[in-house]
Amino acid sequence: MKKARVIVLAAAVLAFVLMVIAGPGTKYDWWDYRIGLGMLVFAAYLGMAAGAAALVLVALLAMPRWRPRPWVPLAALIFALLAITPPLILRHQAGQVPPIHDITTDPADPPAFVALQSERQKAPNGVAYGGPQIAAQQQKAYPDVKPLVVKAPPDETLQHAIDAARSLGWRIVATDAASGRIEATDATSWFGFKDDIIVRVRPDASGGSRVDVRSASRVGKSDLGANAARVRKYLSKLA
Repeated sequence: MKKARVIVLAAAVLAFVLMVIAGPGTKYDWWDYRIGLGMLVFAAYLGMAAGAAALVLVALLAMPRWRPRPWVPLAALIFALLAITPPLILRHQAGQVPPIHDITTDPADPPAFVALQSERQKAPNGVAYGGPQIAAQQQKAYPDVKPLVVKAPPDETLQHAIDAARSLGWRIVATDAASGRIEATDATSWFGFKDDIIVRVRPDASGGSRVDVRSASRVGKSDLGANAARVRKYLSKLA
């Protein structure tokens, strides 16, 4: 039984370590993002197995003969719970949003990538917008993602848009005053997944400016709601 305790603790610790390094390893290009996601899934399953075994060992502590070193199964249970909690949270988030990764305030005429076109073409998700099917899913999940209309003229609004993007930590790739376009890149905190953003400023019929935003992930079918959250945060700051 002593050996079983050690094995369970080792499995739980391994699951925890794999969960912790899966993101940073992907973020700093130690391995491909698919390997990082695979590590996260493996860590979750290993953590669940170790956690179940640890629960049995904890239950056995009720018997005097199994009470020596009670910290071993308890530590295994804690590490197992720490390993499975983040993946379960991510899975729950994925179930709450549609499996899309390209969000825009103007699905009928989404801002087009220009400076970032070559980077998008090399990425798995490509450069093209998904069309009416994606737009319908976005409208159902994020009906509040709409264009922002401000009173300031386009040239003034564009400068405010650049300042807002920089304040959020986006890496500005290009600005074009003539077309009223900003292109930038942002990255998620844990895995460092790169998402590309376009901000488009046009004159509005009211005499002010209309601001449209598009935020799209380079990899992954679902963005877990990250792009919609980014667009909301940006427009809120700009408003």
